Amino acid sequence: QVQLVESGGGLVQAGGSLRLSCAASGGTFRSYSMSWFRQPPGKEREFVTAMSRSGTSTRHADSVKGRFTISRDNTKSTVYLQMNSLKPEDTAVYYCAAVPGDSWRSNVKYWPYWGQGTQVTVSS
Repeated sequence: QVQLVESGGGLVQAGGSLRLSCAASGGTFRSYSMSWFRQPPGKEREFVTAMSRSGTSTRHADSVKGRFTISRDNTKSTVYLQMNSLKPEDTAVYYCAAVPGDSWRSNVKYWPYWGQGTQVTVSS
């Protein structure tokens, strides 16, 4: 069973950038599709982006297209989320998630493994 630990969150001004990392352990990283979700204050958790096991296929939520990029390094068992042109509405707790096989599903119920989350706050 894979364990996930996010890092890299913080406070940033609107228009700035952050890079989140999610380190995996306890499983064969390359066997898992990886994703990022976020949960804004007072709202439900929502899909941000996902990447296939090989890293050749990705899917993004419309709200982050052109601004956020997911990537993975299978040699380091780590997935990244590069966030550029940040907006106050990007403020949320960001979670990485994993599922065996290839998946790009945006519903949280299809992702069985989760990290503890990292807070991202974008000030205006």
